[in-house]
Amino acid sequence: MWDRFFTALLRHPWVAIILTVVAFLALGTGIPRLSFSNDYRMFFGEENPQLLAFEALQDTYTKNDNVLFVIAPKEGDVFTRKTLESIAWLTKEAWQTPYSIRVDSITNFQHTEAEGDDLVVRDLVEDPQSLSDEELGRVRDLATHEPLLVNRLIAPDGRVTGVNVTVQLPGKSLGEVPEVVAFARDLAARLVERDPNLTVYLTGLVVMNNAFPEASQQDMQTLYPLMFVVILATMALLLRSFSSTLTTMLVIVLTIIGTMGLSGWLGFRLSPPTVSVPVVVMTLTVADCVHILVNFLHGLREGHGRQQAMQESLRVNLVPVFLTTLTTAIGFLSLNFSDAPPFRDLGNMSAMGVGLAFILAMVFLPAMMMVLPVRAGRHDTTTSRMMVWLADFVIARQRLLFWGMGLVILLLISQVPRNSLNDEFVKYFDEGNPFRVATEFATDNLTGIYLIEYSVPARGEGGVSDPEYLHNLEAFADWYRSQPKVLHVNVLTDIMKRLNKNMHGDDPAWYRIPEQRELAAQYLLLYEFSLPFGLDLNNQINVKKSATRMTVTLENVSSNEMLDLERRAQAWMQTHLPDYMQATGSSPTVMFAHIGSTNIRSMLEGTTVALVLISAILVFALRSLRLGLISLIPNLVPMAAAFGIWGMLVGQIGLALSVVSGMTLGIVVDDTVHFLSKYLRARREKGLDTEQAIRYAFSTVGTALWVTTLVLVLGF
Repeated sequence: MWDRFFTALLRHPWVAIILTVVAFLALGTGIPRLSFSNDYRMFFGEENPQLLAFEALQDTYTKNDNVLFVIAPKEGDVFTRKTLESIAWLTKEAWQTPYSIRVDSITNFQHTEAEGDDLVVRDLVEDPQSLSDEELGRVRDLATHEPLLVNRLIAPDGRVTGVNVTVQLPGKSLGEVPEVVAFARDLAARLVERDPNLTVYLTGLVVMNNAFPEASQQDMQTLYPLMFVVILATMALLLRSFSSTLTTMLVIVLTIIGTMGLSGWLGFRLSPPTVSVPVVVMTLTVADCVHILVNFLHGLREGHGRQQAMQESLRVNLVPVFLTTLTTAIGFLSLNFSDAPPFRDLGNMSAMGVGLAFILAMVFLPAMMMVLPVRAGRHDTTTSRMMVWLADFVIARQRLLFWGMGLVILLLISQVPRNSLNDEFVKYFDEGNPFRVATEFATDNLTGIYLIEYSVPARGEGGVSDPEYLHNLEAFADWYRSQPKVLHVNVLTDIMKRLNKNMHGDDPAWYRIPEQRELAAQYLLLYEFSLPFGLDLNNQINVKKSATRMTVTLENVSSNEMLDLERRAQAWMQTHLPDYMQATGSSPTVMFAHIGSTNIRSMLEGTTVALVLISAILVFALRSLRLGLISLIPNLVPMAAAFGIWGMLVGQIGLALSVVSGMTLGIVVDDTVHFLSKYLRARREKGLDTEQAIRYAFSTVGTALWVTTLVLVLGF
């Protein structure tokens, strides 16, 4: 059946070319339907427990999606009239940020003090230009000693400050995040234009959300064209056939168009992982093309006619290429075991691309080679001579190679335990990325974006005013403040202690938690009534006053450090806090810390399932249990050895690296299938002995394996 199909195809190449081009361009009409997700929540499934905990916290209090302006005066002092006037201007203008619900800075910080029997609540800095030197010194002293400000909105030494804009995104449009970031960038530029003495950095969750698609789109505009050129140049150099290179280029383009278009029609969203689909498809498409083209060119050099050479190439490659397509697709489909939806999309989109590449390699490529001029080239090329030499070397040194490579492999595999599950999502970005630069500057000089948040329950409605609750809450905050890499703890007790001091004539001796519940409740009510719109306590106390939010800000920490800190916090709460005050830490950083460790366990399950399926397929296809089992070694060893090398050189496996085993399994099988299929053909069809069959496999498929390996390495 296939012989008749290929005969008809090669006799009517223009029909095949026109039909495939029209079909794939029709699929490509789905590309405009693709949109880019710019929400970090995309990495978490709807039932992810850490995501559910975080969303419950945000539903209880105001959301903390934010843009943080980090401002560094060049003379190193925030507390000058000019700089404070600029901070006040930025604070006022930042209220115009789209979807903003709160703006916090040192100038609008709600400072409280006693005037007689009254509690006065007002901005810490009301008119910067009118401040005397004495008043400037007083503002500096208040700001740099206020627990709610230090290491949050002001550096302890007063050299750097921040203006934090809290936004509540409706989530109705993908343009919301870019809109906020564009406004913030414009506002930062206007601030520097007003006051060239200032350097402004932008960080925060909204800026991070925007950084993911921006970095991915920049990769698509720069790295992907470069990869395309490198791959084609490598093929042209190794195959020495312009027509073969041109046809491969067209197959790549059509495969990418078809894959991305079909993804659009099926409703997939682009994300940082899925933007790599064109690269994956590009490299895997080359593998299919090379195997067919190498055998085709070899047939021409043997003196066969064009149609005969192509028909023979298709005959001997149909089953191996189909098997590699199937096993590669299974490897990618194993990514559906991932806990992160974008990696499931990556697997599904890549599997579709592999299937489309197979269709084009079997239909479009042969048809194109029938209509393009092809030069056979020299019969005895350098590469073919190298393959003959390599086959002789392997046969002659088989024992040395077996034991020598076996020892090297065991050595590399022994290094796998040096890897640890660890991640720092800020380091997903290149060192020159503006978001990473701003975040690392902020962490080194002001505050961090790594948070752990708790909604700590009180005993019943209004229970947050209970002195017992407040004392326990303060003890929990103090425990966190004593931990390494903790920059700041935002907790209600700092406000309550300040109010108690204010209501006792600002006597420092009364800077402590009120001892009577009714008194504490009155202080809190009086304070809330005095706060201006937008600066209330809704971000810290729930409506029923039965729980408060405590936010812990950390330096840039790894996922292991984050999880270890939260585990120790849970142990401390179990020991020191009553049952009703138990709470679970949540935040985007906690979510990312958990997803890496859970994802690699899920991917190990997926890889195991894929390995069983692939092995069963090979046993069936090769019709040999022995060779099917032997194939497990070259299929598994490369992954294990690679992780061993990674353990020696890096030693950290994060969310992105956790999917490597599933991605590479199907790709690695390509070499195994093609080599064994040619070996078996030599044994079964040509009646050659083992050594002759090995030489035949090297001579017929060795060049293709060498070219595809080099192209895959350069592509990835």
